[in-house]
Amino acid sequence: MRDIAVFTGSAHPELATEICEHLGVPLMPTRIDRFANDCIEVQLQGNCRERDVFLIQPLVPPTQEHLAELLFMLNAARGASAARITVVLPHYAYARSDKKDAPRISIGGRLVADLLTTAGADRVLAMTLHSPQVHGFFNIPVDHLHALRELANHFRGYDLSNSVVVSPDLGNAKEAAAFARMLGVEVAAGAKQRYADDKVVISSVIGEVSGRDVIVLDDEIAKGSTVFELLARLRERNVRSVRVACTHGLFTNDAIRRLSAEKEIEEIVCTNTVPIPKEKATDKLTVISVGTALAEAIRRIHNGESVSALFA
Repeated sequence: MRDIAVFTGSAHPELATEICEHLGVPLMPTRIDRFANDCIEVQLQGNCRERDVFLIQPLVPPTQEHLAELLFMLNAARGASAARITVVLPHYAYARSDKKDAPRISIGGRLVADLLTTAGADRVLAMTLHSPQVHGFFNIPVDHLHALRELANHFRGYDLSNSVVVSPDLGNAKEAAAFARMLGVEVAAGAKQRYADDKVVISSVIGEVSGRDVIVLDDEIAKGSTVFELLARLRERNVRSVRVACTHGLFTNDAIRRLSAEKEIEEIVCTNTVPIPKEKATDKLTVISVGTALAEAIRRIHNGESVSALFA
């Protein structure tokens, strides 16, 4: 893999290191300094001239800090005469800001996409965007991966004869149905309404779940409000057990411990698109790597091969 240069910021260096190990290329060093006036300066300490540059940086808390780092990395790579710059976004936090659902409200998903393009991005590689329309916010090519295959491989190790996949809402039902097909089980969905960031109501569960082993599938879990609300409806239907799965395990505050304390929840499964501090981990948490999938997508982009073939 000649003429490739991979850099990362401070958001998730462990994932970037893993990706480079799969690619068999070094992770180039990045220097990030902060001046007395709180401004940051980024230097890419590796040759970018006429090279295929990949910048790996999930937008995770502190999100604004990591976004600023990424913009400065893009500016530095473009100023260093990179042949092409691909932003690798394992987690795009602003994808949740995807519509105007209140007067005079910003649409961060579109604005940040424009910022990345203006700063120098030629291409984006993303993982499990929050909604389909976010893909269209970018006016540059976007390769959109999902982690359903990796999650399915994990759950195939269990007895699924009495299992059902449940989506917390109808918006995620398509992905849940695809996941259920991979596992060869049935699918159900919650009827959810969101009133605030931490206020959701699930009035009912559509589908047969009584006495079943439930696998809850969502794209991301932050405070866990949706999962707790869904769990209340599942209790009313007397489900036998619950396992929770998501791609992006943000688990803000004490969400992991609160979920782990629920006796019905046997396991919480997420991927490593978001770094999870060791002190937050519990015995019920399982983290699955997507480093191989991201590395293979980068390899295919670099060699001009099909990325969609990964999901054939």
